[in-house]
Amino acid sequence: MILETTMLYLYVETPLHAGTGSGLSSVDLPIQRERTTQYPMIQGSGIKGKLRSAAYRAVGAKNAAWTKDEIFTVFGPEENGSDHAGALIAGDARILLFPVRSLSGVFAYATSIHVLNRFLRDMKRAGKSISWDLDVQVTQQAALVPQTKCTVTAENTLVLEEFSFTARPSSEVDTIAEWIANNVFPQKQAGSESEPDEYKYWREKVQTSLVILSDNDFRDFVVNATEIITRVRIKRDTKTVEGGALWTEEHLPADTVLYVPIYATDARKMKVNGNGKSEPAMSASAILAKARSLEESQQGYIQLGGDETVGRGIVCMHWQKA
Repeated sequence: MILETTMLYLYVETPLHAGTGSGLSSVDLPIQRERTTQYPMIQGSGIKGKLRSAAYRAVGAKNAAWTKDEIFTVFGPEENGSDHAGALIAGDARILLFPVRSLSGVFAYATSIHVLNRFLRDMKRAGKSISWDLDVQVTQQAALVPQTKCTVTAENTLVLEEFSFTARPSSEVDTIAEWIANNVFPQKQAGSESEPDEYKYWREKVQTSLVILSDNDFRDFVVNATEIITRVRIKRDTKTVEGGALWTEEHLPADTVLYVPIYATDARKMKVNGNGKSEPAMSASAILAKARSLEESQQGYIQLGGDETVGRGIVCMHWQKA
């Protein structure tokens, strides 16, 4: 089986609620989390479903148009699913950077040694090379920060939420931040020289605001520093709150960065070639190329999670360079 791999990066622009239905905590509707680490995540089935929806919206579009036959080949048929499976495989969306309120610089892009090492492992499995390594250690109540320029520290102190950390400037943080800015964050599209580069500010900010925390400190923030939104339901006639219709929802905050391992096999749907032999309708590389075209056809945006009608879950997607 031929398996092609790539990475899909997601930059959260509005609070995102990928829920679990209900929870046992004080939050009525918590977000999806990994069992072991408690890191926020989004299940791959939800990612794939949203990509399929985006492909349907691109049917007949001027750029990167899709046909329904291509959708069935890439994502699998909606009916008679036993005929063949889809050829695109979407992994779970994993956390890479988590925004944390900072006393200086408004907020910092926080990550940890564990998160970065896991990302390196996933990239290696995808056959992608990385220009940096992680031969560093971070102790609790300390944080690695950029050496060249850092906007989230003052007098070698980093204050995130109500917690103070000793800032340790490191050239390795500069290297990692530059790589993330050039590869993970959305880039200016070719041929759009006359249009503003709306992500230029954010690519520069990550290079001055990236902080690497200890694994325990990072976990504390992703567990306790998410956004909690209280919602009510109003009676149509009286315009008052309906009895019992008050609940809280947990959201991933805006400026969270996630990554999704994406794999593709040769199409399970077969076609007859000019020699009268059966062969896959699309190759694995063609499957990934078709999926990448969604970035252009959707102007780089998709919606993930619930609460779509109140503007939640607007996400900018950026595919790893082929």
